[in-house]
Amino acid sequence: MRTQNAESYLQAAASVVDLVGRIGPDAWDGPGLGDWDLRSLVGHTGRALTTVLTYLHQPAERIDQASPEAYFAQVLLSGRQVDPEAVLERGRQAGRALGDDPAAGFGALVDQVGAELASADPAAVITTIAGGMTVDAYLPTRTFELVVHGLDIGAAADLPTTFTPASLNETCALAGRIAARAGRGPQMLRALTGRADLPPGFSIVA
Repeated sequence: MRTQNAESYLQAAASVVDLVGRIGPDAWDGPGLGDWDLRSLVGHTGRALTTVLTYLHQPAERIDQASPEAYFAQVLLSGRQVDPEAVLERGRQAGRALGDDPAAGFGALVDQVGAELASADPAAVITTIAGGMTVDAYLPTRTFELVVHGLDIGAAADLPTTFTPASLNETCALAGRIAARAGRGPQMLRALTGRADLPPGFSIVA
């Protein structure tokens, strides 16, 4: 059974498939995000698919993180110990793994994830980098990654990017919950309602 979280996730994935399918052949080696070229950025985005494929086959004994925002809080806490060069290299490796036709490679991952989720139990507890979570609680974290990095890809490739209301609404709502949990909710709300500007470099995920 596919829940609303699963549908939003797959809709976001389909939007990114459409986007990367419009990337020109000469753009893949061009700028992506930070030190990533566009292929590496798309590869990193594809990790929102490959992690689901991996974690669905890694059962956990207990729930450690009950919500997507709890997941991000734990990942951000542990991420302060992560070597940025290792993150960069994983993105590059993921980009290379997409093969000679990276758009087709990305699309194949989406098809595979869709097939796996069709028979997955949304209440099953799986092992993630933040600990045990239900499948249904984990998927919004991947929708978030697909939407945010989909927008990065669109900006880098200078292509219009459109997401469904369900996936965009879920991502915006989760962003608010992440900000609130991190103590940045008031600051974000004042900026979104025109009361104040955000400081340079403001981020809810850093």
